[in-house]
Amino acid sequence: MTALILLVIVIGLGVWAVGIYNGLITSRNGYRNAFAQIDVQLQRRFDLIPNLVETAKGYLQHERETLEAVIAARGAAVAGLSAAKASPGDPAAMSELAAAQGALNGALGRLLAVSEAYPDLKANQNMMQLTEELTSTENKVAFARQAYNDATMAYNNKREVFPSSVVAGMFGFAPAAALEIPAERQAQVREAPKVQF
Repeated sequence: MTALILLVIVIGLGVWAVGIYNGLITSRNGYRNAFAQIDVQLQRRFDLIPNLVETAKGYLQHERETLEAVIAARGAAVAGLSAAKASPGDPAAMSELAAAQGALNGALGRLLAVSEAYPDLKANQNMMQLTEELTSTENKVAFARQAYNDATMAYNNKREVFPSSVVAGMFGFAPAAALEIPAERQAQVREAPKVQF
């Protein structure tokens, strides 16, 4: 009789541990899927930038430095995205991606501010369409980043609360990092670029 009770307890604990483990896997897959949505939107953004730069090139003859800064920032952002795709949720990868995105946001902001000073460029139909698509994509990136951050918070909460923390520790579920703009870049991104001629 004692062996039967002990067997029922062991089976019950096994079912309980499997349930917690499966919940952690589901949460981890959820934040990875949310990151995949960021990847899709950032790739769309990266694809729009060369067209935007090409359209602006003819008008911004004296703004070569601004155009080159956008191209360089795009390259760094693509590299940051590649590192983050390899390991979604890794704190170092998320930090690198956030820094690269902050730099790209600043460079794009300067390009758009400079383009305001050129009425012909501002009135160019292609430029208007690209700017509208870029704005739309920026909104989608923000929504995708919020969904990712919510998913990482849910995963981290699940792996940190007892008794899930015991199972998470036994199976090596590492914490996931949110995608945040670094504090030093937040002020730069929110500050309107200054244009002087």
